[in-house]
Amino acid sequence: MAPRGTRHIGFVSTRLAGTDGVSLEARKWRDVLTRLGHNCFCLAGESDWPADHSHVVPEAHFHHPDVRELNASLFGTNVRPPETSQSIHQLKEHLKTHLRRFVRTFELDLLITENALAIPMHVPLGLALTELIAETGIPTVGHHHDFAWERARFWPNAAADYLSSGFPPTLPSLRHVVINSIAAEQLALRRGARAVLIPNVMDFDTPPPPRDSYAADLRSSLGVAPDGILLLQPTRVVPRKGIEHAIELARRLRCPSTLVISHASGDEGPAYQEHLRNYADLLGVSISFAGDRFAHRRGTAPDGRKIYALADAFSEADLITYPSIVEGFGNAFLEAVYYRRPILVRRYDVFRIDIAPKGFEVIAFDDFITRHTVQEAEAVLEDRALTHPTLDANYNRGRHHYSYSVLERRLVSLIDELPGL
Repeated sequence: MAPRGTRHIGFVSTRLAGTDGVSLEARKWRDVLTRLGHNCFCLAGESDWPADHSHVVPEAHFHHPDVRELNASLFGTNVRPPETSQSIHQLKEHLKTHLRRFVRTFELDLLITENALAIPMHVPLGLALTELIAETGIPTVGHHHDFAWERARFWPNAAADYLSSGFPPTLPSLRHVVINSIAAEQLALRRGARAVLIPNVMDFDTPPPPRDSYAADLRSSLGVAPDGILLLQPTRVVPRKGIEHAIELARRLRCPSTLVISHASGDEGPAYQEHLRNYADLLGVSISFAGDRFAHRRGTAPDGRKIYALADAFSEADLITYPSIVEGFGNAFLEAVYYRRPILVRRYDVFRIDIAPKGFEVIAFDDFITRHTVQEAEAVLEDRALTHPTLDANYNRGRHHYSYSVLERRLVSLIDELPGL
């Protein structure tokens, strides 16, 4: 099944680089759309896409000093200074100028916004996009990963007028895509907007390559003992990931283990990482914060150290820990299934409602680690051969429900139905 004609498609986000979930999923959409014959470009504050297909605007990044200053005035308070409103307006106009140039330069037929119209990490960018779409009527897909109402850190705020108009907006040429059924229900209740459900995916039709010698020293370089267990926490270091539970599991296992965390803290600051470090020290757990050792691809750090791909981390891990309290979907869950690794998962809401009914076999717990949870983990770690049929079965379930083929069918249908194309 092929789309009608080749389209020039522009992705817009604060950042399209690295290993965060939004960047990874945008890259998958780009790859599938390119395979369908479309040409994809991006505008972002940071990009690792090909330079000749990128329009980088530093002020579009949520880490830009001006944006951080604005966020400090908007969130955690109920009243904003007039100067903040003025600064938002000025930055919005600056970004809208770049968005117009982006559309014109690459002769775009449609836009795909990656979380930029969902979570208010960059209010001026969301407002600039909203106005551009309203003023031009350009067909747009809002690919929404997280909403403001799902994150306590955005409440209270002095941005209610901005959030109601742009996060997300309701416009005739804008179609909403969400990654879980709870978000679809909440979007309908809060905005009266219908959403298409397209979950996160992995390329299950192309199995991962076999382990090679490049990552042979990964375990030792991250402090894992020769006879030790590598527990991989493949998430950012933020409180909603519930990483305390992974530390507790490491403490209660009878075999020596090291908990490796493959991502940095990101936009939520270093306080939680320090808390986890202290907690691990208190329990005598070996923990490695290794966000600077992993990237989307293999490479070399400025200091000469080897950079591993995330794929290397999964291939070398003995058990994936995923004790999240809240997730928009669950990239790390799909990655564990794709790399055929056993996984410990907390039954967060989206997992219970959207993923678990598909029949995946995992080590699951609810609010806390129990003796049975530990016993299940030890059984997997002590006799890994017994897990192979389970892991193969999980892989086949992933291929059926969350493959690129599923994404391709849904994107073809979505694009064909966009008004104005």
